[in-house]
Amino acid sequence: MKLVEEIHRLKVERNAVILAHNYQIPAIQDLADFVGDSLGLSLQAQATEAETIVFCGVHFMAETAAVLCPDKTVLIPDLEAGCSLASTITVDQLRTWKEEHPGAVVVVYVNCSADVKAEADYCCTSANALRIVESIAADREILFAPDMFLGEYIRENTERTIHVWMGECHVHAAIRPADVKSQLAQHPDAELLIHPECGCVSNVMWQLSKGDLPSDRTRITSTSGMVESIESSPAREFLVATETGILHQMRKRHPDRTFLPIKADAECMYMKMITLEKLARTLREGIYEVRVPEETAARARRALERMVAIH
Repeated sequence: MKLVEEIHRLKVERNAVILAHNYQIPAIQDLADFVGDSLGLSLQAQATEAETIVFCGVHFMAETAAVLCPDKTVLIPDLEAGCSLASTITVDQLRTWKEEHPGAVVVVYVNCSADVKAEADYCCTSANALRIVESIAADREILFAPDMFLGEYIRENTERTIHVWMGECHVHAAIRPADVKSQLAQHPDAELLIHPECGCVSNVMWQLSKGDLPSDRTRITSTSGMVESIESSPAREFLVATETGILHQMRKRHPDRTFLPIKADAECMYMKMITLEKLARTLREGIYEVRVPEETAARARRALERMVAIH
């Protein structure tokens, strides 16, 4: 309790805002000023009047805030909080891929480094990826990186020429069709909430097309889309396919309903690296500032601003 009180005091002293991703540990989510997905947190970063942004998430998220808010100090409580998906593509790999497809429009998922974003035409999140792609001229070839499951989901839901990079989030990729089948067998009346990064998403879409899954009780959407969809749903029980941190927000908002993970061990070790002790130290000492070189930031900002403009 003393640590929480200290964090609140230090936040005021440093004129800071605390942003937390939906996958953070419950204690971090509970004291954050804003909790949400990548797009929502990017919008909050842009809107804040605080001098300091403390980003409780992974490194690419703090980089995004630093790019969008060059006049702010952006801190992250642990510099080692990385992302397995972001690590699947480097800027040199993307440049080579672009050379193989001259004239193609490059769309990158926000889960990548600032260097990679700087080589892209558009950035997107799972919440607006379809809208971003649909906003691009129909005759343009598209390169989508780095998540292959989200890329395939977009390709299946549009009639576009899309080349997909073969990257994956190790947590989401491990949520397989067998996990969905097993949980549905135990909870046949539950509503299904599926993140498009999941390894089960193509199979879920195929089952939906055949009528093997109830279309009125199956939603493929972002974490914010999941939380929002619950508001209007009559269901009392939900099966959730994404990192388990999201369950905390769901249970807080709807304590009278039941939320179950489709895969109970779907936990991101990087997201869980942020602790109250590390957050307090960051605020206390002003350490672990995330900076992006201005040349890179200026180019990445163009793709990110297109992302936040379509939400």
